[in-house]
Order: sequence, then structure tokens, then C-alpha cells
Amino acid sequence: MPTPVRPSRQYQRVLVGLLSLNFGILFFDRQALNFLMPYVQPDLHLNNTQVGMLSSALSLTWAIAGFLVGRLSDRTGMRKPIILVATVAFAACSFISGIASSFLMLMGARLLMGAAEGGVLPISQSLIAEEVDPERRGLAMGITQNLGSNLLGSSAAPLLLVPLAIAFGWRSAFFLAAAPGLFMAAMIWMFVREPAPHAHAQPGIARDRLSLASAFAERNIVLCALIAILLVSYLVICWAFMPLFLTQVRHFDPKVMSWLMATLGISAGVGSILVPGLSDRIGRKPVMIAIPLIGVILPLGALYFGGSTWLLAAIFFVGWMLNGVFPLFMATIPSETVDPRHTATALGIVMGIGEVLGGVFGPSIAGAAADRFGLQAPLWMMFGFCITAGLLAFGLKETAPRVLARRAGLVVAAA
Repeated sequence: MPTPVRPSRQYQRVLVGLLSLNFGILFFDRQALNFLMPYVQPDLHLNNTQVGMLSSALSLTWAIAGFLVGRLSDRTGMRKPIILVATVAFAACSFISGIASSFLMLMGARLLMGAAEGGVLPISQSLIAEEVDPERRGLAMGITQNLGSNLLGSSAAPLLLVPLAIAFGWRSAFFLAAAPGLFMAAMIWMFVREPAPHAHAQPGIARDRLSLASAFAERNIVLCALIAILLVSYLVICWAFMPLFLTQVRHFDPKVMSWLMATLGISAGVGSILVPGLSDRIGRKPVMIAIPLIGVILPLGALYFGGSTWLLAAIFFVGWMLNGVFPLFMATIPSETVDPRHTATALGIVMGIGEVLGGVFGPSIAGAAADRFGLQAPLWMMFGFCITAGLLAFGLKETAPRVLARRAGLVVAAA
């Protein structure tokens, strides 16, 4: 098939910037409940199991939407209209969370939010795969998935929402989280364009479906899905239970907890550039092996480090660099493994499995373990997930275009 003509570098930068910012606003909404949980939990009389179930509810519908919406996008060739609808919908769901008066009502709001948000990332990364030059694909996907989401969702969110909750109540904080989504919908409508038809499929070639059997015939897809289960569990457990562990077990002031959690967002923002960019140069596989193993220092530091809070923040910063591999196993490696016509579906499969088996069951199991064994249990689960993910990555096949081209050149030279 002929190589698609890529848009200008300027448009590529605008596209990556807008999609990263939009996913950042989305994650601001998703993360709001986690940072506000020290205020929501006593007000709605929630136990730790219910805290975990709330994270699980959003992850469940997020996963279902990611798979179904990704497949719909591949079948119809539509990217931009679906992102627009989803952006408006998740802003509305954040407002609904703010008026919840019971566990069941809050659960319903989180289910709706997951359904609205789940398709955004697979389609955003499909746009990146179609519009951005391959040699910068890892970096572009890392920025799209991690830069905005962590600077806004993990860093700015606790710094803005916790003081607002202290001053005006947690419900007002949810209302604040809803507003930027409408602004982003307008920006996407004005500046993002639908990719040319040839970017989705060649003339005369049907848009056939990518079945689960076909997807799992690829070793990379299987391993990426397994790693997604482990590391999505790591993330959602940290988001759901680290604020409670820091305030209830380590007895940190809520404001100190908020900036310690904000450190994670700064770390992931830096990691969104360094980690995928490094994978463009040295390969996806070595990065996927090393970075999860580094992630073990975060739960160990939270459990055992008793020194300066600033040094604990540094431990959090380094350990949370693990977040930088998420675009690799959720988007870059799957998109480089399957036919380009099936990119959104493949990404939806990996993200969906990670969200269901990791995001749904992970926090629920962690919540039950916390009720039985204490809030230390979720952190030990995080430790085990890192080790297992790093070991699984040894089985990945390399997909980085620059590395494969370099290897091909060496083979030709040797011949």
C-alpha cells in the first residue's frame, strides 16, 4: 500500500497538544473523586470496600466504551465527531457527581462518566498513529496520553480541588471540574480535522473487523493486555488508597497529602516525554522491562521511609516514572503490531482488558484487603504488580521503527 502523506509538522504539534490537553481535562474529572475521597467518605458514610467499588465502576464502563467506541470508529472511519460528543458528555457527568447524595447515586454517576470517557483515548491515539510521523510516534503518543493527564489530572487536580473542598465543600470542587470540558469541545471542533479517507483504508479494501482471536494471535497484544491488567491495577489502587494511607496511617495533613500526590502528576508529565522518547531511540522492549521495576520504590517508600517529606516526594517522583510506559503498552506497541485499519480496535482491546481486569477488580480486591488487613495491603499489591509487569516485558517483540530500521541496516551491511 502507498505510504500516506502526513500533514505538516505544525499541524502535528497542534493535534498532539490539543489531544493531550483534552485528555488532561478528562483525567481531571476522573481523578477528582480520588483526591476528594477524604471528604466524600465520611460525608456519605462509605467503607473502604465501597471506595474501591467506585473506582471499579468507572473502570468497567470505561473499558466497555473503549472497546465498542474504538470498533465503531474503525468501522465508520470517524474520529473527530466521536471525540466531540464524548468530551461534552464527560463534563456533564462530573457535575452529576457533585450532586450525589448517596453511594448508589455516586456509583451511577461514575458509571456514566466511564461510558463517556472510555472511547476518547483509543480514538485520540488512532489520530496520532494516522497523522504523526512514525519516527516520533512514541513521543507523540506519550505526550497525548500522559502529559496533559498528569499535569492536570494528577498534579493540578489535588492542588486545586483539595483547597476548594476545604473552603466550600467537596461538591463545589466537582462543579469546578466539569467546566473545562466544554471549552475543549469547542477547541477540538475548531482546530482538529478528520483524517483523509486513505488514512483509514485503501480504496477497494473492506474495513473488516479485528476479532479477538486475531488480536490475541499476536504475542505483543497478549503481553500488552497482561501488562495493562497489572499496571492499571497499580495506578487505580494508588489513586484510590494512597491519599487514605497517607492521611490515616502516616498521619500527614491533608494539604501535605495533596502536594505529595501532586508530585506524581509532575513526575508523569516529565515521564511522558522522557520514557516514550527514549523508546523511540533505544526500543520499546528495554524501556518496558526497566521502568516497571523502578516503580517498586514508590510503595516501599510510602510504607517505610521515615525521613524528610521532601525526600519522600523525590521517591514518589522517581517511582511514578512508571507512568511513562502506559502509552507504550496501551497504544504505541499495539498500533505498531496490527494493520493500521484496526488501530482503534486493537487499542480498545488492550485498554478495555486492562480497565476491566485491572481497573475493575484491582481496587475492589484492594479495598476488601484494606478492610481486612489494613491500608498497607493495597501498597503491597502495587509492589507485586511492578515486578510481574517487568518480567512479562521480556517476551515483547520490538516494534520501534527507528530500531527496526537500524537492525535491518546492520543485517544488510553484514550480508
